[in-house]
Amino acid sequence: MLDTVILGLLALRPLSGYDLGKWMDGPGRFIGYRVTLPQVYRTLAKLCERELVEFQVDPREGKPDAKVYTLTASGRRTLLEWARTPYEPAPRPMDPDFMVRFLLGGMLGRDIAIETLRIELDYRRNQVRTPTRIGELVDALAPVDEIDPRWAARVLQAGHEQGRASTAAYIGWLEVTLADFENQAD
Repeated sequence: MLDTVILGLLALRPLSGYDLGKWMDGPGRFIGYRVTLPQVYRTLAKLCERELVEFQVDPREGKPDAKVYTLTASGRRTLLEWARTPYEPAPRPMDPDFMVRFLLGGMLGRDIAIETLRIELDYRRNQVRTPTRIGELVDALAPVDEIDPRWAARVLQAGHEQGRASTAAYIGWLEVTLADFENQAD
């Protein structure tokens, strides 16, 4: 996935490896996908080997020179092909794969963004319609002596309710965003 994130960011503008890492620690942290700077540099090297990105050396006075990366034509095609592959939601709501697909694929076209939102929304709606079995889990508790089963049941139930509330809010965001995108003219 880091390959795709880097290709998507480089589609926006040329960046150094340091700038990519800084973005991922800053605004990119809300995608939910964490990486280290060494991972960024290793991935850039692999993308260069695959001829998906290239770099120019940017001399810096009083500092080490920087490699500034750009997409190649092959990198642009690869990114667009990825954005047009069918999106399959992960079982976990708010998975980083969705946000990467929505942001980096969606920026390549309104149709891609809308289709990604629709698929994610349909999947999450079906997910919350499926009965949960938290009661069965709680009823079957046979904890070790140090755990009070009634207290464990309360904690498990509270965690379950937080997950449902969070998913409901996420579905609300998906609905509003999809409606906004569908109602906006090109």
